[in-house]
Amino acid sequence: MKVRKAVILAAGLGTRFLPATKAMPKEMLPIIDRPTIEFIVKEAIDSGIEDILIVTGKGKQPIENHFDSNPELEANLKEKGKSHLLKLVQETTNINLFFIRQPHPNGLGDAVLRARDFIDNEPFVVMLGDDLMRDKVSN
Repeated sequence: MKVRKAVILAAGLGTRFLPATKAMPKEMLPIIDRPTIEFIVKEAIDSGIEDILIVTGKGKQPIENHFDSNPELEANLKEKGKSHLLKLVQETTNINLFFIRQPHPNGLGDAVLRARDFIDNEPFVVMLGDDLMRDKVSN
């Protein structure tokens, strides 16, 4: 049976990365030139995942904004002939992403439980962005 759905848990308070995470979600901290959450989403897609639910919490709106279109920025890049940058910006918007909020930091189990309706009795994978490793992506 093919696993088509992933749940990415991104609702934590980020206390291990304080003070950087006081004003910015840890998932948005960059690794070189991309936020951490983008690597997690890319790994899911490269593994054949079709639908991704990101469980967020208070102050995590920048994650949703990162994957949303930005017509003003895209128009500016197009107008200035920066097609490479335009492509980078647009590739994060063509993903089948869903978001749900965990209203209180009640732990990983509660965050996974928030995905119940999204999963709908299908097999799924839970992804956390807490460790960075270089490896081959398995399909």
